[in-house]
Amino acid sequence: MSDHKYDKLKLENQLCFPLYAASREIVKRYRPYLEAIDLTYTQYITMMVFWERGRCSVKEVGEALHLDSGTLTPVLKSLENKGYVRRYRSREDERVLLVEVTEEGLALRERALSVPEKVADCVRLSPEEAVQLYGLLYKMLGGLD
Repeated sequence: MSDHKYDKLKLENQLCFPLYAASREIVKRYRPYLEAIDLTYTQYITMMVFWERGRCSVKEVGEALHLDSGTLTPVLKSLENKGYVRRYRSREDERVLLVEVTEEGLALRERALSVPEKVADCVRLSPEEAVQLYGLLYKMLGGLD
């Protein structure tokens, strides 16, 4: 006999679990493609911000990726060591650390161009389902801010 009082504690009733498991599996699918271009997943999504914006503050990158500076700092240092970004202090406000993509970082974008397509092939969602899921996830992220 089951005690329904504890049903809300069943793994199958948790929204967080399939989100967590799906996220891990998707990142795992990215790994071989990103290893080929010498990036981790976090470095890859960070580079996406720079490919789109060119230059921005560390704070702006953190906001875009929902990452704190403690997570972001080592990622940015690693990307800088690889020659993909350059970090420097703002002339207007020395407290602000700016980061911009380098020519090498822009060249990397060409090598990364096929990655989203390759990973999308692993996911069994129709284009319509993918758009719906994308919308729902961003709606949820917006509600958590």
